Amino acid sequence: MLKFIKNFRNDEDGAVTVDWVVLTAAVVALAGAAYTSIESGTSTLAGNVEDAITAGTVSK
Repeated sequence: MLKFIKNFRNDEDGAVTVDWVVLTAAVVALAGAAYTSIESGTSTLAGNVEDAITAGTVSK
């Protein structure tokens, strides 16, 4: 039993898994933040383009 405890304490597979999970969560969070920022900016730009087109006149 003592050997099992020593091996469990020295085993680093779990720590590596936790590192990858945290890294993946950070990447997903950054992607979500980037998406929100881009989506907000494009919505504003589309609104500005719509206003400019609506305000314009077409002459024959």
